[in-house]
Amino acid sequence: MPQGQPSVVPDDGLTTRQRRNRPLVVVHTGVGKGKSTAAFGLALRAWNQGWPIGVFQFVKSAKWKVGEENALRVLGASGQGGSVDWHKMGEGWSWVQRDEQLDNEEKAREGWEQVKRDLATETYRLYVLDEFAYPMQWGWVDTDEVIDVLRHRPGTQHVVITGRNAPEALLGFADLVTEMAKVKHPMDAGQKGQRGIEW
Repeated sequence: MPQGQPSVVPDDGLTTRQRRNRPLVVVHTGVGKGKSTAAFGLALRAWNQGWPIGVFQFVKSAKWKVGEENALRVLGASGQGGSVDWHKMGEGWSWVQRDEQLDNEEKAREGWEQVKRDLATETYRLYVLDEFAYPMQWGWVDTDEVIDVLRHRPGTQHVVITGRNAPEALLGFADLVTEMAKVKHPMDAGQKGQRGIEW
């Protein structure tokens, strides 16, 4: 496999190894499909390296059985790679009744508080904050606080955040940003999501 060569070598006093192993903040955003899927692909790589993984699902219903959840739980329990913990924070999407929406807001804040505690104690090596862009976009969680916590997190903890409309400040802060752009989707032709593709 070819080795990637950086186009710029910063004058930051770090060795190549130190710079290579710097913990990253990764954001997958945009209106196209595949943001969470890509994040879970990174989780597979982390599992293979033996890293402890924490998945925090924001906004998506706790009742929704995501295909990657079962696969990563089985892998985490296998003892062959890293451990996997899966946390569900939401009860549904933004079009639910207002009372349920307030409940979502509270759960999102509670979820962020748990992430902060885990970052402080270095519980995981990889954090997947799935759909976390939404609580920031909606003002449920303060983006500036998120950036400050991530900037000062200890150790070598990688954080992946997914969701449409990630705040500009987060995009500016992140080390790696990928925007999924929709070119074509079966839903455009009236086809609903299907097992094995969407979940």
